[in-house]
Amino acid sequence: MKLSSFLALKDFEAAARRKLPRPIFGYVSGAAEDNISLTANEDSFSDLDLVPQVLRDVSHRTQQTTLLGRTYTAPFGIAPMGLSALSAYRGDIAQAVAAKEAGIPMVLSGSSLIPMEEVGAAAPGTWFQAYLPGETVRIDALLDRVHKAGFHELVVTVDIPVGANRENNIRTGFSTPLRPSLRLAMDGLTHPRWLVGTFGRTLLHHGMPHFENSFAERGAPILSANVLRDFTARDHFNWQHIRHIRQRWKGPLIIKGILHPDDARTAEESGVDAIIVSNHGGRQLDGAITPLRILPEIVAATTLPVMIDSGFRRGSHILKALAFGAAFVFVGRPFNYAAALGAEVGVTHAIGLLMAEIDRDMAMLGARTCGEINHTHVRFRHKR
Repeated sequence: MKLSSFLALKDFEAAARRKLPRPIFGYVSGAAEDNISLTANEDSFSDLDLVPQVLRDVSHRTQQTTLLGRTYTAPFGIAPMGLSALSAYRGDIAQAVAAKEAGIPMVLSGSSLIPMEEVGAAAPGTWFQAYLPGETVRIDALLDRVHKAGFHELVVTVDIPVGANRENNIRTGFSTPLRPSLRLAMDGLTHPRWLVGTFGRTLLHHGMPHFENSFAERGAPILSANVLRDFTARDHFNWQHIRHIRQRWKGPLIIKGILHPDDARTAEESGVDAIIVSNHGGRQLDGAITPLRILPEIVAATTLPVMIDSGFRRGSHILKALAFGAAFVFVGRPFNYAAALGAEVGVTHAIGLLMAEIDRDMAMLGARTCGEINHTHVRFRHKR
C-alpha cells in the first residue's frame, strides 16, 4: 500500500477499516447512540461557505501560529485519542514523534496504553490530557506524575461525568478491557496484519498493554476476563477542582469539552489559560451541539484563546473555524487511521496533506497569515 495513493484524510478511514479488527475499528470510528452529533459535526462544514478575496499578493503566505507562548508550523494539532497503541504499534509515539517533526502539538490521552514518560521522552513538547475524578488526593498524585514526566501543557477533559451510551461498541464486540471470547479471537485471526504487526509485536516487546496514564498508578490491562477500569467519582468533578488544579499546575491549563458560553466565562474566572470547544467527536452526549455552530458565541463570551475539535477533515474546515475566531484546531480519528496504516510515516503523510490544503486554501481565500482570516470570510448557506 503506497501512501502516495492517499490524497485526503478521508482516504485513510476505508483502508483502516480493512486492516483493523472490527472491535478496534468500531471503537475508533464510532460515536454515541444514533450518531446524531457525529453526523452533525460533518454537516456543519457544508452549511458554511467561504468568501474569498482576490488580488491580494499571497506569494509570501505562512500558516505559522503562536499559541500559549509557542509557535507552531500550522494552526492544527493531533487531538487526544485513547487506545491509539491498540490500533497501531506504539501508536501514541508514532503520532507524537510525527507531530514534533512537523512542528505541531500532539495531545497524549489519559486513556493511552504507553506510559507518559516514554511518550514524553520520545517527543518533548507533547501535551497531556487527563480524565480526572472528583478526588483531590488522586488529582494531585496524577499532576505530580505529569509534571515529573516533563509535560508543560495540561488539558483537562470535562465532558465525561458518566460514560456515554456507545451502543456501537457492544455491537462490534468492543469493551474496556476487552473480554476474551471466540468472537474476539476470530476478529483477530481474520486480520493477520494487525494481529502480528500490532498486537503480537506489542506483546513480544512490551507485554500486555495496560491503561498507563489514567492515574498516578498503572491501570487495568487491555485484555482481561474479570478486571474493570476505574471510572469512579468522575461525576463529582466540578469547578472547585479546576480552581484547585490551577493553584497546583504552573504550566498552561486548558479545559476541553466546553459547549456553553457560560462555561467559557466560568473557565476564565477560574484562571484557566485556554479552552477547547468540543463535543468529544460525537462520542458523549448524542445530540450535543456541533462545536462549529456554537463557536462564535463562545469566542464572544471570553478573552481566552478558544480552540476547537470534532469532525475536522479538510484544510477548508480549519479555515472556517479560524474565521469564527478559533485560535487553533485539533484533528483526531484520521491520524489514528494513518498510524494504523503507516506508523510514523503515515502520520507524517497525513499531516502534510492537511498542511498543503491549508496553504492552497489560504492562497485562494486571499489570506497571507492565519490572523488575516476573520468573520468576513464566511457565510452560513442557510439562515438560522
